Amino acid sequence: MPSTPRQILKQYWGFDTFRSLQEEIILSVLQGKDTLALLPTGGGKSICFQVPAMCREGLCLVVTPLVALMTDQVENLKSRGIVAVEMHSGMHPREMEMAFEKCADGRAKFLYLSPERLETRKFREMLRGIHVTLIAVDEAHCISQWGYDFRPPYLRIAEVRNIFPDVPLLALTATAVPAVVDDIQLKLEFREKNVFSKSFVRTNLAYVVSREEDKIKKLLRVCRGVKGCGIIYVRNRRLTKEIADLLVHNGISAGFYHAGLEPAVRLARQHEWMQNQTRIIVATNAFGMGIDKPDVRLVIHLDLPDTLEAYYQEAGRVGRDGEKSYAVMLFNDHDIVNSRHHLALAWPDPETVRLVYQALGNFLQLPVGAGKDVSFDFDFEKFSASYSMKPVTVFSALKILERDGYLSLNDAWDDPSRIYFTCSKEDLYRYQLENAEADKVLRIILRSYSGVFTDFTRISENEIARRSGIDAPRVAELLFRMQKLGVLDYLPHKNSPQLIFNTERLNPDDISLSKTFYTQRKKEAFAMLESIIRYATSTIECRSRMLVAYFGEIKSENCEVCDVCISRRRNALNEKQSEEIESLILSFIANNALTITEIVSKGIRYKENDVLAVLRGLIEDGRVQSEGENIRLPGT
Repeated sequence: MPSTPRQILKQYWGFDTFRSLQEEIILSVLQGKDTLALLPTGGGKSICFQVPAMCREGLCLVVTPLVALMTDQVENLKSRGIVAVEMHSGMHPREMEMAFEKCADGRAKFLYLSPERLETRKFREMLRGIHVTLIAVDEAHCISQWGYDFRPPYLRIAEVRNIFPDVPLLALTATAVPAVVDDIQLKLEFREKNVFSKSFVRTNLAYVVSREEDKIKKLLRVCRGVKGCGIIYVRNRRLTKEIADLLVHNGISAGFYHAGLEPAVRLARQHEWMQNQTRIIVATNAFGMGIDKPDVRLVIHLDLPDTLEAYYQEAGRVGRDGEKSYAVMLFNDHDIVNSRHHLALAWPDPETVRLVYQALGNFLQLPVGAGKDVSFDFDFEKFSASYSMKPVTVFSALKILERDGYLSLNDAWDDPSRIYFTCSKEDLYRYQLENAEADKVLRIILRSYSGVFTDFTRISENEIARRSGIDAPRVAELLFRMQKLGVLDYLPHKNSPQLIFNTERLNPDDISLSKTFYTQRKKEAFAMLESIIRYATSTIECRSRMLVAYFGEIKSENCEVCDVCISRRRNALNEKQSEEIESLILSFIANNALTITEIVSKGIRYKENDVLAVLRGLIEDGRVQSEGENIRLPGT
């Protein structure tokens, strides 16, 4: 039986060596240390808790807010012969009970949890009887109120630590600014600070930003100029199809993807792109999570992302194989105005939030005083239409209610149909003899799917229909009938988010929104947007240095491959020219700050690009400071 990390890695994952930092993180965990791992997107975070958990007896608890990724990882572990289970609000109660039984009797090595599971005292009490060897917290930035994706249920993780005081905790995230790094360790009650951080610098990636009035013309030029597959991110679903059609019309292989497509269509589009049958996928940010395609050469943003964290994660999906790749952002002044307007809509006033909460209770037919810990399949679009509310207002109000702890909203995921036989094999045989049409369906299920008497098992109604000659709706109808008769439990396919009430339904007047918290969060959201606008509009700082400095890495070198660095090289000056421009710039700002435009226009006889090149050098050397468009001497 393998026991060392490398032996485990080889046996279950087929790799001989670890990626950068993985082994150091794993050894830290095996030494019993609380550990925070900052690994950029595609850095192999899951290996960092899966391998040490396999090295020891006992169960690994994995907390993650992304149900789709949870399900993918559980299936991936099962395919490697490792017993893993999941528990989240979208599951059948019996299904969760069976999952917990596997944990309690030692069969399961991994229990994946959505954070709201930790909200219930009953669940925390159930954990006490389980031998837990490691607690892993994925997307750990969600625990920080200063992070870009704060989720209150994460604050309950510390209570689980009290149940297992000697069990090490591994927190993982791809992006966190320094304040969030400190906050994660504080909120998770680290016994001592212990951070492993891989450099945010991507040496094979060229960041390019271009201000374009005609973004489509530039888009086509970039797609034709960069070979290989790519992703184009847009803000809304309608644009995914429009841009994909435009690319196809211009001879570029493309498809589109968004969360509103039928699950089978989404799966097919994703498969075609993964297999390089489609070169470009045009998508909303619903695309990309959990997809590990190493040979992506190009990511283009046609709209400004809301935060640099989001941009870094999405841009980071290129070039995971280490080959030269490009992250391109195309924008214009109209995009900046739209982004600020969109963000303003994302912060409805407290009275609007209360109206959404009241409508939500009515929509779900939930009486006041009821509903605590109850989950619902939530049809977001139907709700918005029923109450004539703008979807952006509804979504934003729900996120505010979530941040204040009143409810949780899980991501939509493609949850296949599942069945579990609840009757004995003898009773099933009698039922088959008495029901000829159902017998056709049951025979195919029993021949095609193993484990239906011991666990909830994934099925395909379409496949059963094809093989039985009974159409799929009728197959579903027969399965529902068998459920009513106690033959089996049937969970039909669904693709909707789960909404969970963390408290009983309250009267709207009892919804207490922290004014200080609301105001502070809104201020921070606008500051994050201004950071991405500053990144886009800057023409004097290396793109890579700007990005990694945002995450606290302030001593990086110029990348020499971004649009700013290339522009600087093209406009190289001799030493005498540089010294003269430096002297003039420093004299201009000796007494007060000036904007870049004011410096350029103050009568210097050199070309604008030459002035900007020298200004970049002064900023990089720390001799002047840049605050947005303003340039000043340090300390003034």
